[in-house]
Amino acid sequence: MVKRISHKSGSKDVDTYKAKCPKGIQRKLKEIRAAIRKAAPGATETTSYFEMPGYFYPGGYYYNGMFAWFALQKSHIGLYLRPPTIQNHKKELAEYVTTKSAVHFPLDEKIPAPLVGKLVKASVKIMKSNPVKNKAKK
Repeated sequence: MVKRISHKSGSKDVDTYKAKCPKGIQRKLKEIRAAIRKAAPGATETTSYFEMPGYFYPGGYYYNGMFAWFALQKSHIGLYLRPPTIQNHKKELAEYVTTKSAVHFPLDEKIPAPLVGKLVKASVKIMKSNPVKNKAKK
């Protein structure tokens, strides 16, 4: 069963999240946010998942249409995407620490906005290609 999450928060809450972060990091968060928004026009922002900024398109998709999240961690900014986005871009991500669904951008390096955009577009494509199937019995 797919757990449904609430999408009650929005841009104001993402601004609040960013404002709580150290001043020197806020510009990087603004850059990653702008890259996501450019790659996914019309997506809705939320902080409903562990108060991390996240993005979704409404509709009949798994994870309520969520396709990207980002968060400040101790030593990096994490960009979280739907699998197999990371696996499909292993060569381009070779210089970064990755997991099955995350890429870690070090705090002391520039945010690679074109790469973020490419990854977000790929994650959206994966999300839209896997709609929730109605399993109602006839």
